[in-house]
Amino acid sequence: MYKGDSLYLQKISLYDIDENVINWFNDDDLMKFYTNSKNKISRETLLNSIVEGEKNGNMFTYGIFYIENNELIGTIKIGPINFHHLTSDMVVLIGNKNYHGKGLAVEAIKIGNILAFEKYKIRKLYGGMYESNIASLKAYTKAGWIIEGRLKGQFLVNQVKEDRILVACFNPLYFSEQEIQILKSNESRYFQF
Repeated sequence: MYKGDSLYLQKISLYDIDENVINWFNDDDLMKFYTNSKNKISRETLLNSIVEGEKNGNMFTYGIFYIENNELIGTIKIGPINFHHLTSDMVVLIGNKNYHGKGLAVEAIKIGNILAFEKYKIRKLYGGMYESNIASLKAYTKAGWIIEGRLKGQFLVNQVKEDRILVACFNPLYFSEQEIQILKSNESRYFQF
């Protein structure tokens, strides 16, 4: 278990995937930026993804639990992990809207960074998001991620092109503070809040 001030991460069990969790994945507002495929995520597809990731040993799903009441409020998916390059995507969802606006996504991402670096020995975490997904961009950058690029017109939103902003977090065991600071100083080339 990986713990912060308000949250802890624990591998999600199949029993944790109840109707409340499935409702997160059927909430159009929550899923607006979550999936590129725009396919509905059913209980079966979610469970299959978790089981297959574990079986293949390259994708791991953790529950985000609120310490005060042990309530499952979201998920973190680490993977797919490229074990040759020691890189991985990391996707965070605070699904329970009662916990939005409290800075918990930032805390969850920070704990996820530590988990990925310590447990899975990841050198570099990466991800990308819609340019209009300001809440996620702010959460990831407040949690130590750096904006390292932009893919022009990567998405179509209502038939309008939208850029994908690329973000990454660098394990200090593999990247010097100087390398990270150089990347940080270049962020404004790709995106400014």
